[in-house]
Amino acid sequence: MPTPMLALVSPPLLTAADVRIVERQWLTSHPDAPLMESAGAAAADLAGSLADDSGEPVLVLAGPGNNGGDALVAARRLTRQGCRVIVVSRADPARLPPDAARAWEAWRESGGAVLVDIPSAQRFSLVLDGLFGVGLTRDVTGADARWIAQVNDWDCPRLALDMPSGLDSDSGQIRGCALRADHTLTFLGLKPGLLTADGPDYAGTVLLDTLGVDAVAPAATAGIALTQLEKRHHLPARARNSHKGRYGHVGIIGGAAGMVGACLIAGRAALQQGAGSVTLGMLDERIVVDFGEPRLMFAVAENLLASPPSVLAVGPGLGQNPRAHALLEAALAAPCPLVLDADALNLLAGDHDLAKQATGRSHPILLTPHPGEAARLLGTTGAEIQANRVEFACRLAAQYRAHVALKGAGTVIAHPGGGYAINTSGGPWLAQAGSGDRLTGMLAALLGQGMAAGDALEAAVWLHGSDHAVMPSATT
Repeated sequence: MPTPMLALVSPPLLTAADVRIVERQWLTSHPDAPLMESAGAAAADLAGSLADDSGEPVLVLAGPGNNGGDALVAARRLTRQGCRVIVVSRADPARLPPDAARAWEAWRESGGAVLVDIPSAQRFSLVLDGLFGVGLTRDVTGADARWIAQVNDWDCPRLALDMPSGLDSDSGQIRGCALRADHTLTFLGLKPGLLTADGPDYAGTVLLDTLGVDAVAPAATAGIALTQLEKRHHLPARARNSHKGRYGHVGIIGGAAGMVGACLIAGRAALQQGAGSVTLGMLDERIVVDFGEPRLMFAVAENLLASPPSVLAVGPGLGQNPRAHALLEAALAAPCPLVLDADALNLLAGDHDLAKQATGRSHPILLTPHPGEAARLLGTTGAEIQANRVEFACRLAAQYRAHVALKGAGTVIAHPGGGYAINTSGGPWLAQAGSGDRLTGMLAALLGQGMAAGDALEAAVWLHGSDHAVMPSATT
C-alpha cells in the first residue's frame, strides 16, 4: 500500500539517475517480475479510492514512455474494477519502450480504445496523469501542454504518477508548464523535485510505494527528506542539578541603526530555544536593553569578539559599512562555531580575502542564505539558483566548506561532505521580515548547547517551520 511521505523517518531521495540504477538492479535480479504491473496496480487501487462519486469516467493521460505504460496498466485494472475509463494518448506504439509497448498491447487486447484528444464537453471523476515521469529534460509543448492547461482548470481530482507531468524530478523546476496534482503517487523512492522549488505547490499530497524493492536502493544515496526529527536532532534531557553555563553563551553581532529589530529577534529566539545566555553586540550602541526580553545582555561588538562566547552569529541587521566588515573579519578568526546570515553573507560574497578566511576555518561555519544571497556567494543569478536548488546548495557547501541552509520552498540543507536534506516543514507563512533572523537565533542556541553542526542546522530548520517552537528533550 502507498505510504504517506510524512510517516517515514528521513527517507532517501532518488534522482532520475538513481531510479534508473534501481530499475536495472531489479530487472537483473527479478527478470520475471516487471515493475510496471506493480506500479499500475498500485495506481489503480489509489485512483479508485480518489475518484469522485459523479459516475463520470476516469481520464487517463498516457505519455510516450514508461510513465504512460504505468498509466495504461492502471487503466486496464480500473476497467476490471468496473470503472469507465477513457485513455488519451498521442504516443506511437511502435516507438514505446518494451514494457510500455506490452502495456499498450494488453490495453488494446482487453478491448480498450485510445483517443488522440480529450473529448470535448465530457466531465470526469478523476484525471490520472501518466504523461511524463522522472527524467524529463525538455519543456512540455504542443498537445501535451494544452491537455495540462485543460486539466488544471477542472474541479475533479487529479492523481499524478511518479511526478506531476512537466515538473523536473531532480530540481522541482517547471518545464514549460506542469500539471497541478491533488495527489502524487511516486514509486521506488521520493524524488527531490517533489519537495523543493515548485514541487510542493504542484505535487499535492505525496504518497510513496516502493513496489517492494527497498533492498536494491542505492547504498549511498546523498539526499534525505527531513520529515521529522531523529534521535540525533534531539538534545539530551537537562539534569536538575545544572546551571546556565552548561547550555552555551550565544553572541549575536548585528543591529545597525534602523535594523536593530533583526538582532533582537535573533536574540529572543536563541533564548527561547534554550541558550544559557545571550549577548547582543549591537552596532547601534544606543540600544542597551530589550524591555520585551530583559534577559538579553548587550555589549560593544568589538568587546564581545575579544572574548568569544560558545557560538557566534553574525549578520542580522549588520549592514555593510567598514565597521561591519571589520567585525566579520574578526568573527571569522574566532575559535567557535560561526553562523553567518544576511549582510554577513553579502560581505563575504564581495571580498575574496574574507571568503578565503571562511574556507580555512578549523571550527564549523554555517551559512543560511536565501536564493539572492546564495547567487552572490556563487557569482550567479537568483533564477539560476532556483532552477536547481539542490545542486547549488551542495556547490555552496563544497566551495565554502560549510553547512548550508538554502532557504525557500523546501529548504535545502547541504553539508560539506556531500550529503544533503530537503526540509518538509514550514510554508509560505515564513515569507516575512524577521523569519530568517529567528532561524539564526535558534540555530545558534542549538550549537551553543553542544549539538553537532550539521544536526543543529537540520533541527533548527525543521523546528523553524514546524508547530514546535522549542526543541523537545530526548525524554519527551
